[in-house]
Amino acid sequence: QVQLVESGGGLVQAGGSLRLSCAASGRSFSRYTVGWFRRVPGKEREFVAGIGASGRPNYALHAEGRFTVSRDNGAHTLDLQMDNLNPEDTAAYYCNAADISGQLYWGQGTQVDVSA
Repeated sequence: QVQLVESGGGLVQAGGSLRLSCAASGRSFSRYTVGWFRRVPGKEREFVAGIGASGRPNYALHAEGRFTVSRDNGAHTLDLQMDNLNPEDTAAYYCNAADISGQLYWGQGTQVDVSA
């Protein structure tokens, strides 16, 4: 069983930055594929950024060049540095992990609000 707890959301003005963090339980964190998704009310949850066990990151087009995903296997954390935010980034952001069997886990989400 993996538990994920996000933190770091909040209100920021357009052009500003936020850093989200996800703390994970589980002894095999280094072997998980982890990532961030977001959901706007009334829309499907969408991929933001992810990073595999190899450490190679990948990004959605809307995040490329503005967001940076990173992981600390020793601390069992996953971070998302978000720069140059715009109002379209307003959403609930969720941490996600997939263990080696493919089982998916989700955090409870953290809200990000970007004002114009």
